[in-house]
Amino acid sequence: EVQLVESGGGSVQPGGSLRLSCVASGFRFSIDTMSWVRQAPGKGLEWVSSISDDSGTRRYADSVKGRFTVSRDNAVNTLYLQLDSLKTEDTAMYYCAKGNGPFSDYSRILRGQGTQVTVSS
Repeated sequence: EVQLVESGGGSVQPGGSLRLSCVASGFRFSIDTMSWVRQAPGKGLEWVSSISDDSGTRRYADSVKGRFTVSRDNAVNTLYLQLDSLKTEDTAMYYCAKGNGPFSDYSRILRGQGTQVTVSS
């Protein structure tokens, strides 16, 4: 059974940092491009970042470029997202997803249960 389990979310003030993790199981994590997507309150899913299997290619949405950093450790089947200089508009449920974003059909992507990030003063 394919599973993606996110953790690391929380509540922080603007300018703060968080590190999200996603542990994968049930598939060959090391050969798959992985992504992070998020869903803000009342909005649809939005692609945040993708990383290739060997970490050689990393891409970011313009809204997070320069503030977020995606990484992975294939030895422990774990995907990470370092969130720095957080803004209130980064408040969302964050999901890791199997595959290369941006996605054309978010209803078909495989993702975890999510971890909540709340940025508020």
